[in-house]
Amino acid sequence: MKLDDIKKLHQKKYRNSFGFYLVEGEHLVLELEKAADTNKVLMGAQLFVTDSYQHWSSRLPKTLLSEKQMARITDTKSPQGIIAIVPCSASHDVTQPLVMPISNKERTIYLHEIQDPGNLGTILRTLAWFGNFRCLISPESVDPYNPKVVRASMGAIFHVPIEVDVPLKELIHRYSRFACLDIQGKRVSNNKFSDYDCYIFGNEARGLPQAEIDQLKATTFSIQGAGNIESLNLATAVNICAYELNRDTMFN
Repeated sequence: MKLDDIKKLHQKKYRNSFGFYLVEGEHLVLELEKAADTNKVLMGAQLFVTDSYQHWSSRLPKTLLSEKQMARITDTKSPQGIIAIVPCSASHDVTQPLVMPISNKERTIYLHEIQDPGNLGTILRTLAWFGNFRCLISPESVDPYNPKVVRASMGAIFHVPIEVDVPLKELIHRYSRFACLDIQGKRVSNNKFSDYDCYIFGNEARGLPQAEIDQLKATTFSIQGAGNIESLNLATAVNICAYELNRDTMFN
């Protein structure tokens, strides 16, 4: 890929067109290489390095760039000198996203019109920490391959199966039991909270569309608090729920 095309990957339309996204920095590249051991599609990534990283040992193809060339393709003020382009999917078609095989123990987190890159990156990091989670993202959401999301995920994006542009109404064809959060719901500490196939979380400001949630017959649960403020941050809510879903596993 030409340097001018790599630079364009900072924009979603070109990530969609080329089927690649950018990863910058030593930590993220290390996580990429670790994940490539089990997800062979990631071996389609390519490294670009400056002199300071020319001896970097990697199974990924590597291209040496000058400092000036590196500065052209990054969006950071002080580039580390190592960057990778990573396939969004096996087919380079974002409508057929890079999806890892489904595990029998896997749970699904569905995010409806999530907007904040930091929230999505933090959620992916939590799901990777606990493991056995799949993340489905609705249309009109922030792009998971946005550089801000990738950085906030701290490499978790390579370890969590992600599906993009999944309409809420299509969930009924894939899952049978749904749960979501509502202030009037049962406590998430209830032992029934772990009995569902898909856990649905809404937009940071608007929440979930009630009519569609009613059609899914979703059971509502609540994270109990002191009631001094109206709501929790979305990423915090997902973090608490992921912990609750893994509590039995962690302490048994």
